[in-house]
Amino acid sequence: MQIETPIAVTFVAYLVAMLAIGYWAYRATDSLDDYILGGRKMGPAVTALSVGASDMSGWLLLGLPGAVYLGGMGEAWIGIGLLFGAWLNWLFVAKRLRVYTQMADNALTLPDFFEKRFADKSGILKLVSALTILVFFTFYASSGMVGGAILFEKVFGMDYTVALVVGSVVIVAYTFVGGFFAVSWTDFFQGCLMLLALLIVPVSMFTHPESHKSLGSLDPALLSLFNDKLTLISLLSALAWGLGYFGQPHILCRFMAIRSTQDLPVSRRIAMSWMLLSLLGALATGIAGMLYFADKPLDNPETVFIHLTQIAFNPWIGGILIAAILSAIMSTIDSQLLVCSSVVTEDFYRRWLRPNASNGELMLVGRLAVLSIAVLAGVIALNPKSSVLGLVSYAWAGFGAAFGPVVLLSLFWHGYSRQGAIASIVVGAVTVVLWKLAQGGIFSLYELLPGFVFATLAGIVVSLLFPPPADTVQQYRTVKQSL
Repeated sequence: MQIETPIAVTFVAYLVAMLAIGYWAYRATDSLDDYILGGRKMGPAVTALSVGASDMSGWLLLGLPGAVYLGGMGEAWIGIGLLFGAWLNWLFVAKRLRVYTQMADNALTLPDFFEKRFADKSGILKLVSALTILVFFTFYASSGMVGGAILFEKVFGMDYTVALVVGSVVIVAYTFVGGFFAVSWTDFFQGCLMLLALLIVPVSMFTHPESHKSLGSLDPALLSLFNDKLTLISLLSALAWGLGYFGQPHILCRFMAIRSTQDLPVSRRIAMSWMLLSLLGALATGIAGMLYFADKPLDNPETVFIHLTQIAFNPWIGGILIAAILSAIMSTIDSQLLVCSSVVTEDFYRRWLRPNASNGELMLVGRLAVLSIAVLAGVIALNPKSSVLGLVSYAWAGFGAAFGPVVLLSLFWHGYSRQGAIASIVVGAVTVVLWKLAQGGIFSLYELLPGFVFATLAGIVVSLLFPPPADTVQQYRTVKQSL
């Protein structure tokens, strides 16, 4: 396959711009605090779009349009669940987490916050949390690498493995160099590009003559939120995606990094507006694909956005819009790699090996951790039959069930104890893994929902049996008074 010059030029220009931001961020990064949380001085707009872009990932432009293309508007329930969950996360978690992590001796990571919130001197809670993050984020990052490989494979005609290596190298480069500043600012620009692409592509295709030919033959049931494929289990599974927001480390760290709690209302409005428009665009892209490809089905449904972009626009515009897919992928993987890096640095290396390590040493360890996790994720992504949505759903469930109940209970219940938090994480993670392995019947329910419920119950029961000491209760009350 011959690579079109305009597409190649726009891609290279885009990648150079992202690497330039990475270099600028490198110059602005002086300490581990800067590398992990940007010195807690991110503005509302950057925070909002960074949350959205790192949240939605390649599934917004690949997975969700592909699901709608195959199954119709019934797949929109996932988007509805996500929209409601994100709004609740901004409303109830963002402010409390920002305040509590700073008052808890400036906790930089989620495991660090858990350790300081529960005064865990043993380090067991931090260890369990960190291991859970590394396991599920490896799968999550792998989903993005699969998306990047699909993109390079389809656009440039590369072999899947070669495409995987090329895409991964680009993503790792600026995360390795720039840390949180690079991740947040690239997410901001990537979020703008993603939204533009998701609005322009479906509008262009709905006016395309080829799409109009298929209107009469399209099954009306595919355009309904309620169709024969929608069962109680599938509806609950779709809506349950919203529960995942409360436990996603790469999203929660954005709340921890915002400049001030006074910026949160503005940031929330920007983030929710972006998310609503982006989800509507992704759904519309899937419908446009149903219309245009009614008589010539695609081999891989998750490439519907790529194909529509190449059909609707000249190569120069198409190259920019296809770069939006790379934006979506990069904006999530960079966040995941950075969280993994911070966990290895802060929660393993400094906690267990080198408590007095210098900032320079810690940043070097963090950058090496980025490379290591990227290699592991790349090995998982080597299977060309991997599904972006499938890998994302597994990791999303793992984090939502393991950490969601811990975050909520630790922020809203003074009676939550260290033992209860450990029980929640273990029960949530194990439930997701075992539920995923089971097949049929009730086990077709999305594993996030039972994992979240069982983890919450385990945390409450164990905390009642082993209540927290007086000093952690007093810390909770002090933080609550400052809100």
